Amino acid sequence: MLSTSRSAGPTGTAAPSKSRRLPLLGALAAAVALVTGVTAPAYAAEPAPAPTTGGQADRHLPALHPELDFAGSTVAAHEGRASTAGVAALAATQTPGLDVSSYQGNVNWASVKANGARFGYVKATEGTTYTNPYFTQQYNGSYNAGLIRGAYHFALPDRSSGSAQATWFVNHGGGWSRDGRTLPPALDIEYNPYGATCYGLGQSAMVSWIRSFSDTVHARTGRYPTIYTTTNWWSQCTGNNGGFGTTNPLWLARYGSTVGTLPNGWGYQTFWQYADSGTFPGDQNLFNGAYDRLQALANG
Repeated sequence: MLSTSRSAGPTGTAAPSKSRRLPLLGALAAAVALVTGVTAPAYAAEPAPAPTTGGQADRHLPALHPELDFAGSTVAAHEGRASTAGVAALAATQTPGLDVSSYQGNVNWASVKANGARFGYVKATEGTTYTNPYFTQQYNGSYNAGLIRGAYHFALPDRSSGSAQATWFVNHGGGWSRDGRTLPPALDIEYNPYGATCYGLGQSAMVSWIRSFSDTVHARTGRYPTIYTTTNWWSQCTGNNGGFGTTNPLWLARYGSTVGTLPNGWGYQTFWQYADSGTFPGDQNLFNGAYDRLQALANG
């Protein structure tokens, strides 16, 4: 049975409340772990970094709507969707998974696992002010259900530096541990949902921003982040830079039956987001390999 990509939450639940906060959800996650008898690495936010200059107010940038931003939220509008016929057959050699954000609310992870998912990426943060209010339920819940999970950050390169956003991300869920169940942190860099496609940055400035984010995550966690993007955006906004393929796994978004042309520097995709609706809540993904290779990626 197919589920819509961007439902307010599981059937019978209310839409995400803006008043909800992570401490309450932390208590819920702890209760879930106690009931299931599974101990997962607890997520707890560290103190926020010092405020940075160049923020929203003094630059007169549009108001943010982070609850509407997620991996792929801009892709279909810019690149469309094509038939995914034949993708299911790849599950014989590749590993199915999903990605979610606050849009999905509380996820029934036991059902997701029963339907075949083996991994999930969860939106943790955006910019240097937003944290997903459902992150604890989604991130710890997926772990407790037996999935390999990871966290991702929605980039806003015109709001603050790459290092500042990476610090916010790592402090609020974007960490990593060599437990065989945690994927490298991920950077979601895609079309600007608030204006100019490339966030007003030139190609060299964009490359520098991504490099700063990547290097900061690596310094903090020991892993280079997975980069989520599309070939068209990467070509337009980085000049099709080829400097990240040897260090950063590629998470490619393309809604169709094949991955198509890859961005410069990558010889293959590690993850492929091939549809924004399907069997699982949120977006549909494939890891480019068998489950034991996914475990190897998690282990670093």
